[in-house]
Amino acid sequence: MAHARPRRRQRIQALVAAAMLLLSSALFTARLPLAAASARLPNTTARLLLFAGLPSSSPLRAFCPRARPSPATCSAFSSSATMAADNPLLVADFDFPPFDRVEPSHVRPGIRELLTQLEGELEELEKGVEPSWGKLVEPLERITDRLEVIWGMVDHLKAVKDSADLRSAVEEVQPDKVKFLLRLGQSKPIYEAFKAIRNSSDWESLNDARKRIVEAQIKEAVLSGVALEDEQREKFNQIEQELEKLTQKFSENVLDATKKFEKVITDKKEIDGLPATALGLAAQTAVTKGHENATAENGPWIITLDAPSYIAVMQHARNRALREEVYRAYLTRASSGELDNTDIIAQILKLRLEKAKILGYKNYAEVSMAQKMATVDRVEELLEKLRAASWDHAVKDMEDLKNFAKDSGSPEATDLTHWDLNFWSERLRESKYDINEEALRPYFALPKVMDGLFTLANKLFGVNVEPADGLAPVWHSDVKFYCVKDSSNSPVAYFYFDPYSRPSEKRGGAWMNVVFSRSRVLARNGLPARLPVAHMVCNQTPPVGDKPSLMTFREVETVFHEFGHALQHMLTKQDEGYVAGIRGVEWDAVELPSQFMENWCYHKDTLLSIAKHYETGETLPEEIYAKLVAAKNFRAGTFSLRQIRFASVDMELHTTYDPYGSLSIYDVDRRVAERTQVLAPLPEDRFLCSFSHIFAGGYAAGYYSYKWAEVLSADAFSAFEDAGLDNEKAIVETGRRFRETVLALGGGKSPLEVFVSFRGREPSPEPLLRHNGLLPVAA
Repeated sequence: MAHARPRRRQRIQALVAAAMLLLSSALFTARLPLAAASARLPNTTARLLLFAGLPSSSPLRAFCPRARPSPATCSAFSSSATMAADNPLLVADFDFPPFDRVEPSHVRPGIRELLTQLEGELEELEKGVEPSWGKLVEPLERITDRLEVIWGMVDHLKAVKDSADLRSAVEEVQPDKVKFLLRLGQSKPIYEAFKAIRNSSDWESLNDARKRIVEAQIKEAVLSGVALEDEQREKFNQIEQELEKLTQKFSENVLDATKKFEKVITDKKEIDGLPATALGLAAQTAVTKGHENATAENGPWIITLDAPSYIAVMQHARNRALREEVYRAYLTRASSGELDNTDIIAQILKLRLEKAKILGYKNYAEVSMAQKMATVDRVEELLEKLRAASWDHAVKDMEDLKNFAKDSGSPEATDLTHWDLNFWSERLRESKYDINEEALRPYFALPKVMDGLFTLANKLFGVNVEPADGLAPVWHSDVKFYCVKDSSNSPVAYFYFDPYSRPSEKRGGAWMNVVFSRSRVLARNGLPARLPVAHMVCNQTPPVGDKPSLMTFREVETVFHEFGHALQHMLTKQDEGYVAGIRGVEWDAVELPSQFMENWCYHKDTLLSIAKHYETGETLPEEIYAKLVAAKNFRAGTFSLRQIRFASVDMELHTTYDPYGSLSIYDVDRRVAERTQVLAPLPEDRFLCSFSHIFAGGYAAGYYSYKWAEVLSADAFSAFEDAGLDNEKAIVETGRRFRETVLALGGGKSPLEVFVSFRGREPSPEPLLRHNGLLPVAA
């Protein structure tokens, strides 16, 4: 915000006077908050005097770090200082991000000013770059971390607090961000300095983590186009800009298409079969849409494509026509009209292929694999092995379903199709195992689930998780904040948890992401390293009325899954920021801790500590626990094939598919479905148009990672089985070993080395097949 000139002069005079007083009295020992430098200093001498008094740790030194600063650097300081007081994106030093203060109006000026500052710092680094850790890696980490933290704030808010204004602002500055990242990734002075370290006589004296950082930086530079010249580099950069724009648009179309569908129902007969929680949610949604008097009992009710609403309809609505309508709407999201992603997918695939060719690869999958554990051949080999093991089981799953529907006297039995499968699966599960998932919800209240999860973390890994609400700003009143402490009661990490669905502003799915990484270079407040901070986001059923969030068992598994990701990020012992936590971990290994944690949902002591009736406090009866375990592999062949279909179509689109040819992406999907789906997909199946993992996430030519890491996670959990799941001492000892290897080492060693350090051997797919009931259990 601009101020009148007289006020500005007064502020300048007051600031300079205060600075001189502090300097002369030797009281200038504490860090100066950035807001104190929010006015322009009138001349270089005064500016240098002010900076001379700053302690070496002050973030303000980054603006003008030399005795004779370059004009560009001081210009950056001058312009940013006037903005920083009013723009939270320009606050250079905070304990936790000011999520509560960031508005869409801050994004354009904030990100542009940040990039100007970082550009100046990059230029300074390039001028004085040396092939040493202190003169290359540490200043580079400061530059990249600041961009990751600030852009991460904006990107996160776009995912959980979306708005037209925020979209517009991000869309405008995104090309500037991509341009800077390309400039950074294609910096030849930095690239040559890393190569010099790699080729130096000191190379063998570096520890594993530092070697991994150097090799990764060299590889990333090559994949960023550092070796390209002139026209090729210009074309590469154009492709990167366009891909960023297209993937962003893809994601927005999916979100808009999801929230566009609303079905208002006034006749309760139309939603016969929906459980009380789903009716309550549908009525609550109606209230938010203007139906002030809506109730769970009398309606009206609004059905949406948001996961809690969609899943409830598909599993429980007896109205087959309603199931069909909702299924078709879900399956064809973002595939027509102004939200159609079909052409966007075609453009993405063409650009990815062109990018691969420019970099010297045959296809985009090879580019993807350059930074992963696997190769294309090994992925295809694993997927085929799992497909073959799953197929007969999936065929039997379908036969069982048809027979059950027929025995139930259903007229649908002779024509069972896609919108019937989940409904009849639930009825068969209830009949076969006497389990009703909805009836179990009262036993899985979110607060108790979190308590049980934290108790497990304490037992396995020796950490305490404590509420810390109020310590950090949050973006929504639903968000909880936690501190993770070690056995000496010292904080080791923090995390945010945003649990509930908010379809009007929050994208679907569940994820964990990095807020801060652990880092020695970025240590603050006298600590040896900056502590890691994460956020976990889910989209589960929110509280309805005076009831807490009552979860399905699948939602419980999802929370355990995301917490596994967070644990790897938070319990790292790596102090090198580039390989701390999940950073530097090959993408196809990063799902190991998350899928590992899901196994504990079936561990008796763990589950019974969680499953307490929210009203009576009664523990889930043991016979129901036994049924849950018995039902664990219900339709395992079908679910396995579903993931294999997704992974296979992803690989084919990024290996052999010709985006310039006559075949459409849907032709490819149908061909893959012939060998991965017992019931052929509908001709109008357009699930690819909402396949955000590969077209708007990081899983392009990488969706296989879920199955790849599932092999690792199942084998890792089998170490606890081998030790004895009823042996408390053995579980604790094995848990500590898991923490000291899988969770502690981060990207400082290769994933295979980390796994072998924990397991004592290389991974095998057999535990996964055994856990899924796709192999006979050994006698």
